[in-house]
Amino acid sequence: MNDLSYIAIEGVIGVGKTSFARLLSERLTTQLVLERFEENPFLEDFYKEPARFAFQTQLFFLLSRYRQQQEIKQIDLFHNLLVSDYMFAKDRLFAHLTLEEKELQLYDHIANLLEKDISKPDLVVFLQSSTDHLMSNIRKRGRSYEKDMSREYIESLNQIYNEYFFRYKESPLIIINTNEIDFVNNEDDLHELLQVIVKPVTGTIYYNPRREVL
Repeated sequence: MNDLSYIAIEGVIGVGKTSFARLLSERLTTQLVLERFEENPFLEDFYKEPARFAFQTQLFFLLSRYRQQQEIKQIDLFHNLLVSDYMFAKDRLFAHLTLEEKELQLYDHIANLLEKDISKPDLVVFLQSSTDHLMSNIRKRGRSYEKDMSREYIESLNQIYNEYFFRYKESPLIIINTNEIDFVNNEDDLHELLQVIVKPVTGTIYYNPRREVL
């Protein structure tokens, strides 16, 4: 744990990555960086008409995330550990799912230029979940701009994330199955996950906690 300076929490919409990043930051007393998705003026329109607003939405996210990543480099050096609820590479996952061929070519050209100046996390935590669980969480939190989000979109996104992290080798990685735990409301579940994260990690670790059946 002493060698870590930057932990990124990742996962599909609805898995609870922001909640987990907050809790992890509180328990470990770290600097916290959260994605500013609510600043995207095209997001609600995208969920209503994906084909029409995909490029504007994606380009805004790309530039916004790049700007925030540059701010990360300026973070107070007295904070020896930073936790974020996203990694910059996620932007390409969404882009390849939502953009048409010509739009994707332009996006890739811009992203390739920006990625050269991005710091990689020392540890990535991928919160994995079933589509049913994700859809249930999305309904429970009731965000207005997510009400038009389709199951097909989440299913496709979930598949892309799983495939990406199955091949991911750029940083140590912990993949956690969250289907049967509730780290937000169950302190034991949260404590169990923290014990996994604070241990030294090399390569990829798969963690599949299950509740005991009484």
